[in-house]
Amino acid sequence: MTTLSSSSVMVGIQVPQTRWDSSVSKGRRSMFRVNIPVPAASFPLTRFHLPSVPAPAAARRLGDRNSIELYQNRDNYTVRKLKMKKKKKTSNAPKEWKWSASVSRSQQLKTWVPCCSSLSRNCYGKTTPFPASNSASPFFRQKSCFPLSAHTFKAHGNHIRPLCATVGPDEPHAASTALPDGLLEKQDFDSLYPQLQTAELEGFLSTEIPSHPKLHRGQLKNGLRYLILPNKVPANRFEAHMEVHAGSIDEEDDEQGIAHMIEHVAFLGSKKREKLLGTGARSNAYTDFHHTVFHIHSPTCTKDADEDLLPLVLDALNEIAFHPKFLSSRVEKERRAILSELQMMNTIEYRVDCQLLQHLHSENKLSKRFPIGLEEQIKKWDADKIRKFHERWYFPANATLYIVGDINNISKTINQIEAVFEQTGLENETASPPASSAFGAMANFLVPKLSAGFAGSSTHERSANAADQSKILKKERHAVRPPIKHNWSLPGHKTDMKPPQIFQHELLQNFSINMFCKIPVTKVRTFRDLRNVLMKRIFLSALHFRINSRYKSSNPPFTSVELDHSDSGREGCTVTTLTVTAEPKNWQNAIKVAVQEACAFLSFTVRRLKEFGVTKGELTRYMDALLKDSEHLAAMIDNVSSVDNLDFIMESDALGHIVMDQTQGHECLMAVAGTVTLEEVNSIGAQVLEFISDFGKPTAPFPAAVVACVPKKVHVDGIGETEFKITSTEITSAIKSGLIEPIEAEPELEVPKELISPQQLQELRMQQRPSFIPLSPEINVTKLQDKETGITQLRLSNGIPINYKISKNESRGGVMRLIVGGGRAAESSDSKGAVVVGVRTLSEGGRVGNFSREQVELFCVNHLINCSLESTEEFISMEFRFTLRDNGMCAAFQLLHMVLEHSVWLEDAFDRARQLYLSYYRSIPKSLERSTAHKLMLAMMNDDERFVEPTPKSLQNLTLESVKDAVMNQFVGDNMEVSIVGDFSEEEIESCILDYLGTVRTSRNSEREHELSPILFRTSPSDLQFQQVFLKDTDERACAYIAGPAPNRWGFTIDGKDLLESVVDIAVADEARLHSEEGNNVRKDLQRKLHGHPLFYGITMGLLAEVINSRLFTTVRDSLGLTYDVSFELSLFDRLKLGWYVISVTSTPSKVYKAVDACKNVLRGLHTNRISPRELERAKRTLLMRHEAEIKSNAYWLGLLAHLQASSVPRKDISCIKELTSLYEGASIEDIYLAYDQLRVDEDSLYSCIGIAGANAGEDTTDSVEEEESSEGFQGVVPVGRGGLKDIGREISPSGAQGPVEAGRKGLAQRTGIGNIHRGF
Repeated sequence: MTTLSSSSVMVGIQVPQTRWDSSVSKGRRSMFRVNIPVPAASFPLTRFHLPSVPAPAAARRLGDRNSIELYQNRDNYTVRKLKMKKKKKTSNAPKEWKWSASVSRSQQLKTWVPCCSSLSRNCYGKTTPFPASNSASPFFRQKSCFPLSAHTFKAHGNHIRPLCATVGPDEPHAASTALPDGLLEKQDFDSLYPQLQTAELEGFLSTEIPSHPKLHRGQLKNGLRYLILPNKVPANRFEAHMEVHAGSIDEEDDEQGIAHMIEHVAFLGSKKREKLLGTGARSNAYTDFHHTVFHIHSPTCTKDADEDLLPLVLDALNEIAFHPKFLSSRVEKERRAILSELQMMNTIEYRVDCQLLQHLHSENKLSKRFPIGLEEQIKKWDADKIRKFHERWYFPANATLYIVGDINNISKTINQIEAVFEQTGLENETASPPASSAFGAMANFLVPKLSAGFAGSSTHERSANAADQSKILKKERHAVRPPIKHNWSLPGHKTDMKPPQIFQHELLQNFSINMFCKIPVTKVRTFRDLRNVLMKRIFLSALHFRINSRYKSSNPPFTSVELDHSDSGREGCTVTTLTVTAEPKNWQNAIKVAVQEACAFLSFTVRRLKEFGVTKGELTRYMDALLKDSEHLAAMIDNVSSVDNLDFIMESDALGHIVMDQTQGHECLMAVAGTVTLEEVNSIGAQVLEFISDFGKPTAPFPAAVVACVPKKVHVDGIGETEFKITSTEITSAIKSGLIEPIEAEPELEVPKELISPQQLQELRMQQRPSFIPLSPEINVTKLQDKETGITQLRLSNGIPINYKISKNESRGGVMRLIVGGGRAAESSDSKGAVVVGVRTLSEGGRVGNFSREQVELFCVNHLINCSLESTEEFISMEFRFTLRDNGMCAAFQLLHMVLEHSVWLEDAFDRARQLYLSYYRSIPKSLERSTAHKLMLAMMNDDERFVEPTPKSLQNLTLESVKDAVMNQFVGDNMEVSIVGDFSEEEIESCILDYLGTVRTSRNSEREHELSPILFRTSPSDLQFQQVFLKDTDERACAYIAGPAPNRWGFTIDGKDLLESVVDIAVADEARLHSEEGNNVRKDLQRKLHGHPLFYGITMGLLAEVINSRLFTTVRDSLGLTYDVSFELSLFDRLKLGWYVISVTSTPSKVYKAVDACKNVLRGLHTNRISPRELERAKRTLLMRHEAEIKSNAYWLGLLAHLQASSVPRKDISCIKELTSLYEGASIEDIYLAYDQLRVDEDSLYSCIGIAGANAGEDTTDSVEEEESSEGFQGVVPVGRGGLKDIGREISPSGAQGPVEAGRKGLAQRTGIGNIHRGF
């Protein structure tokens, strides 16, 4: 079952994971993403989710910090996030897998560029890994379709209609994808279109695809290009992005990092940007190899004065990009921030990315210009040096302005652009600006957005036209971008084959082998280009599935296989990456065998696919899936967010693709689908994989690079740490060994059309007699409907409560979530880790009833279903995304029924799950963030293992039967709740509910009733309240976590207090005051409502978090310069009667202690430095804007519906959803202080842990040390001082690449972990 088993180990703190940040990943390479010019759909139906990694438990709550984006703003203040594309985490954590149809998680949220070639890569092609064990067959998520207009095409006078495209009465814009049986198997164009001959087909395929009908492009007299696209999502807001076509690739040898420095100084030094604070605008910026982007997300007008905000936003961008003030004070402040940022992001994952990038592009400047720059140079520049670079590159003719949003008047918008920018750059410029063609698609054609790192080079090599750059006039200087020359991996392109390179480091846990191939980008401009992309996508889909399903051993030779084929405008090439990751489990020889087996297996699989090709069944299956997905996305055209559309346009322009909208994309895809033949699919696919399948042959293209990343030491059971050695020759031999193994054709797999037949369903209905019963003894109705929210509540006769909402937000799409109360909190003292391993076991097995994992996965592919499975501290959940086309909703319900009734628990799946968590636990000491967070959570939670990763001892005590019981005993009727949101009818949804949920057998609640083991915070004061972790590393870094107790969302505390009772008492006492005060009666009513509402603490704690985050940023980061990244997070549980807060801060070893003290001072200083009305209003606006923006999302509604009928969350009712806005509005400063007083911030209640990495880390510690003998302690780690850690042989490395300061983070409702205050109400 390809479920995402994101078992929440270490859920207390969210350690930064190196994931793609979709909000800043312009132009990223995405897993099987075909870079076709079509904007991404919002929340596109994910198919084939590749395994994503479960967040480290002790650290899951710290937030996502990945790309180096400059300033991630929170409402009105900015947070700095330098935009640097990071590689996906090379995590050692057990991978999470999903039953899905074809997409990686990162793509699910944003990019669905349909068929071009791209498999999501990190720095270097990493996408969500393909788990070696039978995980979901990841296949690229294409969120774009290359449509034609709804009309027919003309090719040489002949009309070519989209294949079987029919227009329905309800969806005039959506073409049906019902293809005749066997159509795709024949693939004979002459038989499909007898009126067309070869010449006519050629004429059609040579026709240019249509361009986006609403996209307006223009250019001012000063050369500034602009693009305007009206877009209604989100309503009354717009995106304004200024892209300056200058980045690190333009830097001289003594300027490495200066573009990034300008980004900081220009952005944070802008007074006009500061004037937007309080308007609801959010701003940010990022630096890339080939460009720097400043962007503002703003309301169209002010809330009260109804003033048009676009002129103010444009004025701010004009000042930031073209008129910055390089004040020495600001330069020094940002210098400190960048140096802190540089250390923060230098994780082992980032260092691996840099190594891969350097070897892939060793022949050009890309390998020597990482945007973050070089530390020794950053320390030297003065304001004049920085100003000179700005004068050289930052002027209108070298920039593009993008405006996408709720804009009704294009002419007015153009006039506003002209009024602000037209005179810019003309004051001192007499020469004519460069031609507009100077920066078309090619302007952005360089380099990946991998923010610079320490791998930058101080080499004295210079590009040919760079030496005299400062002497050339601007118009000449910018006529051509700096040349980037590549050594292509093409047949006949003779270059010497480079031997495999080996990067070995103490902080690496697993080893991986990466094979790269790079070729020129093929622009998608004609139907032929689009057709080639479609065929390539089909071929790679088949390969992905085969890799995932082929190896079923309980001890596979590798842990994941990742395949990435993608275009990159930033690098100016198309890169194919094949990565095999293996886990060292045995002694040296065994490890070498594992490497050899993995490489051989991969070569064998690829070679067989090339030799025998895709089968007819695979062609039919994947073509049908792509067309269904395309149709679904076309129907969602009005739900695509402005930022998604803008990102897509920017990347498409960089690649030279024609930009289409989703409807055009779908029509174009339909038009070319019927011309695809099986032979051509196999031919084009073979070309993609030739560098692997024919590796070593004289006629084959040479790989651009082969890079192995391996640990210096590996853990061997019974022996400990042992040196690991491998040579380039061994790697080459291992790859070649797969080329000589005999191969046979792939057998066809029978794919079920249904999991429950009509006859079986009829029998189930006769046996169970499902019906709806009264919701409760007090509410004697079987259906409770709320007209304001559209929410319907039901209860089935087997006890399962149901919530559903009919929503048109995502046309013909739906989501469903099952929540099962209990989670890890239900683990007993003798079954530690049973739930988390059990959920993973269920995911690993993938079988239901008589259907194999492969059959279930292909069933999901055919019906466009994505299913994820997750365990947290307080519940287990399963989530489904589906389309209502082709009976998709019914199929999703069938799958849920089969999981509940006929899950198959396999011993080999249990072995894999346990081994994954064992490996993950052993990797903790190699991560500075994870080991620091782990130690903090153990100290605060009194060594309760339910809030951290299960230990090896606990894992060894588990059995298949014990983990099965731990999970399935929670699946009891009245302990489950199902919520569904989608574009269905009342009849459709209630029929599925009765048929497939009503027929689930009733379980006895008494069988599972037992008291949970008590959850306790450690008694304070304690010697463990301050701890340290030291890590030996060549590079210095530091991080710290500060945490303390808090109540849960509903006002319950761990010591049994019900805080709502005191709020009610205060409200009664305050009533007389409110009555006597003059003023706004509406506001008084809102305050009364909040005081009497069960969500009082959920609301006020969320506002408090916003205020604290703002103060942490302005004080610790901006004023004191002690950190680049600081954030405050709340974990407010629903079912458990406790909560906690966590402050996370990154810094340098010399500043981290001061940073911790400063964070504590901010946290404790709210009484001495009172919250101002402006701060509160800003916090309200931030949360309400997020709520308003997300209310259009089905997934967001699922969160609101969670626990609505849960008996363990009795205080939640419909008012918690429909009164959310008024509750925020009613909060007063006094209310925020009521919440603040419930946070324990005194010295005896607060816990902190500081982690320091460096060559001399911990050497000055004079406290006595005593080795941990406990089998649950980390190997090679001993306590130091007050519970600190000192490494004596094993080193700790960061678990994930961070990125930016998240003080202005995305918002609690958008983030998993403690930040998600909307989760559950």
